Amino acid sequence: MQVDTLIRGGTLIDPAAGRNGRFDVAVKDGKIADIAPNLSTVEAREIIDATGHIVTPGMIDTHGHVYQYVTGKFGLDADMVGVRSAVTTIIDQGGPSCMTIGGFRHYVSEPAKTRVLCFISAYLVGGLEGHLYPDLYGPIGVNAEHTIRVAKENRDIVRGIKAHAEIGGQSRWGMDVIKIGKKIANEVGVPLYIHLGQLWPTADSAEIPDADELIRELVPIMDAGDVMAHPFTRHPGGYVNDAGEIHPIILEAVKQKGVRTDVGHGSHFSFAVARKVIGAGIIPYTLGADMHGYNVKVPEASEDGSRAESPFFGVAPFNLTIAMTELLYLGIPLETVVAMVTKNPAELIGMSDEIGSLEVGRVADISLLKIEEGKFKLMDNSGEEVVSDLLVRPILCLKDGERFDVDSPLVPDAIAA
Repeated sequence: MQVDTLIRGGTLIDPAAGRNGRFDVAVKDGKIADIAPNLSTVEAREIIDATGHIVTPGMIDTHGHVYQYVTGKFGLDADMVGVRSAVTTIIDQGGPSCMTIGGFRHYVSEPAKTRVLCFISAYLVGGLEGHLYPDLYGPIGVNAEHTIRVAKENRDIVRGIKAHAEIGGQSRWGMDVIKIGKKIANEVGVPLYIHLGQLWPTADSAEIPDADELIRELVPIMDAGDVMAHPFTRHPGGYVNDAGEIHPIILEAVKQKGVRTDVGHGSHFSFAVARKVIGAGIIPYTLGADMHGYNVKVPEASEDGSRAESPFFGVAPFNLTIAMTELLYLGIPLETVVAMVTKNPAELIGMSDEIGSLEVGRVADISLLKIEEGKFKLMDNSGEEVVSDLLVRPILCLKDGERFDVDSPLVPDAIAA
């Protein structure tokens, strides 16, 4: 058998298939043709030497913002945070709405080399720069009937519903919008994804909103399979209460009710909070990077091709594999971290029979990573710096069998301590 591509000599980590060891992977006509410990006799047009590297199913980023231009500064280029960063599937969280899903499909999802899906916004304005204008996100800005219809018409790319539970909104409308969002999710048959951590300023009021009360009101609305994002946020209204402890109702929701946790890194990551949450036994189910135009700055290339500006917020280099590195630093095993960007997100979006694992006959979505050893500086959004002994670096990916070498400006060249 002659194949198009043979990835040889790597350590394949595929939690869904139960593989963790040396395997070769053969690709033909955009599909997985064979997987075996040794395929050295197979002829291939291209051989990728993966010796000393980690091979995984194509990585899935569960929290992206890639509705470029339409969402103003918010949206990044889909392939820059996708295949050019070794991520084969990205889920835009709340960019398109029932009013703008057509543009998202035709101008972002279909042209991209990356598989681009979405959790459609519960709000009519979607992810427009209306995040700067919280009054646009009240009940008057939601049309459940229209959103349900449009989501059903676009179920191939709509994989969930996005809404925000945070104290600025709670001070204005209580939980009304979240309840409408849950109704939409139930009618469409998809999970509800909830932003936690303060996003908007609180409304003018004689009473200061109670962030702990928000959590107590939110959790009963959610069901197994729904998602609470930003567990490691330093902002009020997250997993940790005013006393510095994990909300008991959060523990109940995750451990007994089956509500899932997405890291949703972005501007919502604190090592101190992460230590408390993980120490309480809450391990995130999925790992979304949550990169957008307000927390990363993409440098413009000069005439000679160089990029003088750092593309990262603060001084912290950042992309999905940096978020993976941070979880490794916090003591989460590599195989668990790989599951967060392969098996688990595929299950979350109801596509575990298509992506998230490497099986003969499936699409050839594959990521190649390098685990480097040394001393690497990491910094969270509160300014805490730590030094990691390991760094996960993306090398390349295959999307439907097509090779993409990592060249995104969002991937750091070096972050040695």
